[in-house]
Amino acid sequence: MADRLQFGNRLLVIFDGHCGFCNGTVRWFVRRDRRDRPRFAASDSPMVAGVIARHGNSLPGQKTASSTILVVREFGGPGESILVRSDAAMAMLLELPQPWPAVATLMRLIPRPIRHLGYRLVAPWRSRIWGRVESCPPLTAEERERFL
Repeated sequence: MADRLQFGNRLLVIFDGHCGFCNGTVRWFVRRDRRDRPRFAASDSPMVAGVIARHGNSLPGQKTASSTILVVREFGGPGESILVRSDAAMAMLLELPQPWPAVATLMRLIPRPIRHLGYRLVAPWRSRIWGRVESCPPLTAEERERFL
């Protein structure tokens, strides 16, 4: 498991490393992030298997970690918790400069079942529309530090 001190109060964002949409979304986020708070891990990472083992029963409707985006708060700590689907997306938006936290706040006004439904409607189509990635796109040295 990654060192707890390495994470501090950072978020661990788990994404499907083979999904073109997911890779694009993570890169979009990294370009806008000014606080260097999140760290990213592909869903097929061995570290992610441990997170899923700890929280598998709290991921309703998720067959695998690659079926949705996951955001882990307090990774490795006693208060470790996982956010899924639109809740995970909102947690990521809250880390960005304005206007993105405002967008997350507006999203919160939409009832969770409706937000999650929208997420579930897009999820099955993401690979068909944006394609699959066989290997990670090249990262800059600065970007590499954010990926586990």
